[in-house]
Parts: sequence; C-alpha cells; structure tokens
Amino acid sequence: MYLESTGRSNEWDVSPSEVQASTEVLKDDEMFITSLPNGLIPYQEKGELGLYYRDTRFLNHLEILLEDKEPLFLSAETKDSHFAKIELTNPELTVNNSKIPMHTIHLRELRVVRDSFFQRLRLVNYNPWPVFLKLTFKFGADFVDIFEVRGILREERGEKLPAKLLRNGILFSYRGLDGITMGTEVIFSPRPKLSVRPDGTGVAEFRLKLAPQRKVYLYTRINAVIEGDPKAQRGKGDTGIAPAFLRAANYQLNKYRRWKEECTKFQTDNTFFNYLFERGVTDLGALNTDYPEWGSILVAGIPWYAAPFGRDALITAWQTLIVNPELAKRSLRFLARLQGEDNNAWRDEKPGKIMHEIRRGEMARRGEVPHTPYYGSVDSTLWFIILLSEVYRWLQDEELVRELAEPLRKCLLWCREYGDLDGDGYIEYRRESERGLTNQGWKDSWDAVVRPDGTLAEAPIALVEVQAYYYLALRRCVELFELLGDRKEAMRCQRQARQLKQKFIQDFWMSDREFLAFALDGKKQPVKTIVSNPGHCLFTGILPANLADKVARRLFEADMFSGWGIRTMSKLEQAYNPMSYHNGSIWPHDNSIIAAGLRCSDQHQLLLRLANSLYEAALSFPYYRLPELFCGFTRRGQTGPVHYPTACDPQAWAVGSLFSLLHSLLGIRSERGDVVICKPLLPQGVNEVLVKNLRVGRGKIDLEFTRKNDKVYCNVLQCEGKVRVVFEP
Repeated sequence: MYLESTGRSNEWDVSPSEVQASTEVLKDDEMFITSLPNGLIPYQEKGELGLYYRDTRFLNHLEILLEDKEPLFLSAETKDSHFAKIELTNPELTVNNSKIPMHTIHLRELRVVRDSFFQRLRLVNYNPWPVFLKLTFKFGADFVDIFEVRGILREERGEKLPAKLLRNGILFSYRGLDGITMGTEVIFSPRPKLSVRPDGTGVAEFRLKLAPQRKVYLYTRINAVIEGDPKAQRGKGDTGIAPAFLRAANYQLNKYRRWKEECTKFQTDNTFFNYLFERGVTDLGALNTDYPEWGSILVAGIPWYAAPFGRDALITAWQTLIVNPELAKRSLRFLARLQGEDNNAWRDEKPGKIMHEIRRGEMARRGEVPHTPYYGSVDSTLWFIILLSEVYRWLQDEELVRELAEPLRKCLLWCREYGDLDGDGYIEYRRESERGLTNQGWKDSWDAVVRPDGTLAEAPIALVEVQAYYYLALRRCVELFELLGDRKEAMRCQRQARQLKQKFIQDFWMSDREFLAFALDGKKQPVKTIVSNPGHCLFTGILPANLADKVARRLFEADMFSGWGIRTMSKLEQAYNPMSYHNGSIWPHDNSIIAAGLRCSDQHQLLLRLANSLYEAALSFPYYRLPELFCGFTRRGQTGPVHYPTACDPQAWAVGSLFSLLHSLLGIRSERGDVVICKPLLPQGVNEVLVKNLRVGRGKIDLEFTRKNDKVYCNVLQCEGKVRVVFEP
C-alpha cells in the first residue's frame, strides 16, 4: 500500500518533504484533519498536516496568535476520533506598555468534524483586572491532491483563484485542470476584521476585552466546497455557527454511542487493556466510512490511505469479526459492487478481480493516476473468498452467501483464468499499468521482494503467502458451493486444493534452510530471503504439522523476533533495515495473522509470547494505539519500540490487530452455528475478561474468562437466540 522513492518515473514516491513527529487526527466519513498536538497547522505546511476531503487538502495553514505570539501548549485529548480538546495559555505579553503575566489567560479549543470542521475557542482571563488584547487567526488553502502531499510531482496544476472576502469570512478557490472548482470557506462568529495578505494567507483579527473570570467564545467553521458535490457546499453564514457546532457535537456523541452499543464489549481487570479496546472500537467507528455510490467500508488509514483499499478492508473485517461482523458484510458488498469487469491494463483490471484502491481527487479524475479504481493487488480476490466463508462460519448467514454467489464465482474465474499467469496452478502478479505497483502483495514497496544477494526478483512473482491464501480459499469454496448446491464446482475446488498443497510443499520448502521461500520468481526459482510472509501460511492449513512447527519456531529466533514483535525480514539478510517500510520493520497486522496461525498450530506459548510483546508495545504509542508499523530494532532494557515517522495512525488493520490477537488468545471459533471454546489464554497482566454482546452463530452470548492457578476457564453468562457453546478439551 505504501511506496517508497525509486527515482523511476513509473513508481509512486511517498516521501513528503516534511514529516511531523506527533499529530492529532479527527475524522468523520470522507473528511479528516491532522494537526500538531497544539492544534497548529504551520504556514505553508509541506508535510501531511491539513484538512482533507475526498483526497484533496482544503486547508494547509491554521494558527492562533495572541499579540502576534504563539500560545503555550498545555495538553490535548482526542475523544472517539472525532472530538478534540486542546488546552493553551498565554506567554508573557505586553499590551500598551502593560504586562500580562504568563499563564494568566486560558484558551480551550474544542474541535469536531461533521461534514464541516468546527472549532470553538473559549478564553478566560484569570487576572484580577480586565485585559485588552489582539487575537489573530491565520489560515490558508493549497488544494493539493493527496498524491502530491505524498511527494508526487505534477507537471502542471490548475489555477488558484483570488480569495474573496465574505461578510464573516474568506473563501479560497481553485479551478482544477479537470474544470472542477473547489473552495475552502472559513467563517467566524462573531465577525472579525478580515484581510487577505499578498501571499494568499487569510487573516481574521479580533480585538477582545476579557473581564476577570468571564468566558468569551469565538466560533470557526470551515467548509470544503466542490462544484457539483451536494455534500460539499457553502455554509449559511455566521448566525448558525454556534448552534451548528453544538448539533455536530451532539450528533457525533450519539453516533458513537450507538456504534459502541452495536459492538462487542470487552471488559477486563486491567485498566490499560480496557482503554486499549475502547479506543480500538471507536477507531473502527471512525475509519468506517459511508460512500453514497457504493455503501460503507473501512478505509485503510490516516493520513495517506483515508480511502477504500480492498486488501486492508477485507483483512481488518476478518480481524474484527469478534467485534462487529457487520463490518465484514458491508465490506464484501462494497467490494462486490466494484469487482473488475474488463481487461484494462491501465488499471491492472481483470474480470472478477477485487480492487486494490479507489481515489476521488483531481489527479484520479484527470487520469493522472489509475485509481478509479486501481486493481493492482494479487491477494484481495483471495481474501474476498476467505472473508465470505468466515462470515458464513461465524454467523451461519446463508442469505449472504447466496447474495454474493455470482461475485464468488467471478473471483474463482479470476484465480483460474487471470491470476494464474502461466497455468502452473499458482497465483502470480506482473504489473501491466505504467503507473501501477511493481509489487502487488501486501509488501508492495518497490524493493520488497528481494533476494539474499540484494537483487530484486523479476516478475511474474508467486508469493508464498498468496499460494497459502489460494489454498484456503479453495478449501472454503468447497463448503460454499456445497451450500449453493453446486456439487461439481465443490469437487473441482477440492481437487485443485489437494494438488496445490502437494505442489506447494515441493516448490516452496527449502530443506537447506528448514523454512519456506519468500516467493518464486519469473524463472520459477525460489527467492530464499528469510521474511515473515511464511508465517501467514500457518492459519491456512497448507502446511503439514511438522513443517508448520518449524516455520513457527523459526519466526521466534533472535534475527526475526525483536522482543516487540516479528520483523518483516531477518536481521541476517543483506537488505535488512529496521527503519525500512517492509524490509525489517514490524507490522502489527502481519503479526496478528501469524498469531492466528499459531493458534491453529497449537503453538500456545509462542502465541502468548507474541501477543504480550505487541500489547506491551502499544504502551509506548499515543492513546495506546498500535500504528501501521514501527521500527524493527531489538528490544533492550526499559526503552520502548522506535516509532516509524510516516506510519498511518489510526490504521485499520493495526487497530484490528488488537482484537485479532485477543480472538486468537481466547480460542473462540464458530462451527455450524455453535461457538467452540478451545484452551483459552489470557495476556500477561489480565486475570479476567468479560466478553459481552458477542454476535456469533444465530444469536448473542456473554462469556467470562478467568485465570485461576495458571489455568484459564470460560463461563457462559448469557445466551440469546439459536446459539450453543461447546468447550473443546
């Protein structure tokens, strides 16, 4: 999903000229804002900060000044990913030869996003005398496409139009090369003195009299305006900003309350874990995005990937069945609507293929990028089949299988007719689009598939985990087609799975390394680099028990296991770099898939070790939120993991990892409508877990897991509907 600079014209260069070490994020549907913790978006921001809507940055500058000085930052808190509170105070100020002591004026910013960005600024003077001062807002808009923010250079851009002074604000405008006009409307209440500077910066100046201990409120509303988009229109003026702010805040409060009620509740005897799971549920609510054309889906992550991604949505939905299976059903329907229909080399599209990514900014609208949608993902189609089967197993939802029977058949068509490029039974990839991805597995950076000698593997490439996904997809198709009454197709899938398993062991197992090869290259030679990808094979059943045991144990040797998780690449490899994107870093979702395989392989102690390391890593990140990835340096002493500077946060499958790890530990699965509990485990520091409102089978259950004398027991507290709990010895 992420691409690093190669210096080649046909590769996406994700290297913004500036990167902020710490940011705060607010999101609602397709609109989000990223700022520094103090709320600041610096002048002419060159990094990721700004207000975005539909893959365009509508605000790239926002600051507040007291007498032309920046306020002092006290603290910030983000609640439920949509509401922020920022606490500020004054430096020492001199106004009309009178000093205002430091820390005597308090500023509190409340921010909320709902269709627009709202901000309420409250000021309180704690001096025993009235204070007169100037407060200034500075703001600006650059209308840069998200691909430009990521570092892509465009040969030409549209026209930035002169800013217009409104009665109570300023309107910035831009006419794109596609002829569509976009605007950023910044309005205030009460009305300030307004001006536009020669550099295009908007200025709103307030002259305030602050009586002692009295509260003064200033409101701001920022609208993203797109010609022809009914959701992105001009505001109504200053008379409605204050009540609109309150309506937006109340709407979001109720929206997130309803969302939490729809989800499973996880309650433990450990405050840290309670906070971690509560934050994870609200992050999932924030990342779940409604698109009028196609439905709702989990977008991949903020800021770079706040868009629908097939692979990311499917894996996250798989990870979070234990939280809310509706996420999976919505994602499947969404992706079925955009399933490939044509042979389109520009978009790497083939009939039946599940998309990789879709974008809606100017560069996509003009055809500068192929993301309309783009289909360069070799495994999204396989994950579609896997997730559909998991939802059926989890909910016994036969209607969903029948509803998606035709997309399922098209997925199989792609696998056999288009995914297998040379007819050898493996799924391979090779880029066709001149602006597409060179690598199309989950490690899709340009240098991800590398040999031990440091040279890059040539296409077509058959990745190890992709063949395992294909095997599992075929096995699951057996039961899905039997449900649909197509015995002939079920038997064909069964034969194909059996043949694939035998061939896979012969071609991918490296006897000299006692491990699986990373991939087969274009000449069908094994790429022998030691990486984490073989760990994904463990949950699919493609490996016999003795080989699964060897793969699992190899992943925990010192060159692979950092103490904070399993690295993407061994420290012993020539291409290893703990600060790279895919060649030595640690990805929580990668680890969570491996953890699911450890549960399937009965590697309980390794599973505990892995889950504990990742939960402990979460302690070192803001809001105890695991990011997209972090650096692969070895854990030493009391120091935490090293942050990766451009990681998305929140990021969907990193959030999903928290719940997937717990799911693997608790040993919960669904079979024929029954809930099966097998050898439950609890993470270190937790002795009790209450799982309430768990939707599984054709009902809901409440479960209690308790540790006693180093053993974990499960009690059924409540059952609702047609569901039965089976304890497997």
